Amino acid sequence: MKHLQQGRKLGRTRNQRKALKKTLLGSLIMHEKIKTTEAKAKEIKPLIDKIINKAKRSAIETKKAAVIRDLMAEIPAMAVKKITGGFLDKFSGRKSGYARIIKLAPRKGDAAKIVIIEFVD
Repeated sequence: MKHLQQGRKLGRTRNQRKALKKTLLGSLIMHEKIKTTEAKAKEIKPLIDKIINKAKRSAIETKKAAVIRDLMAEIPAMAVKKITGGFLDKFSGRKSGYARIIKLAPRKGDAAKIVIIEFVD
């Protein structure tokens, strides 16, 4: 039975899933827009909201050292530098919903559902 099981397996083991999510989150922060499958995008959308809220909270509380350590566990170092810089200014008026998913045509090879996940301006 699958009661109380959350998340998608994405055809990978636990460590591979964790690395994939970290890479996707880092790429999204660095490029502000990525093209991926629908399942992967739906998996990282709530995570990016949590990361941005955590970074916004650290900017307010000025307890950056502890929060940066937490962010380093979730996203690559280059993305942490960008997110702790002036990147958060465009989200000052929002409380949540920092990313959106736009559906595209299916991929030709295997008909996988392809989407663009990007930050809301």
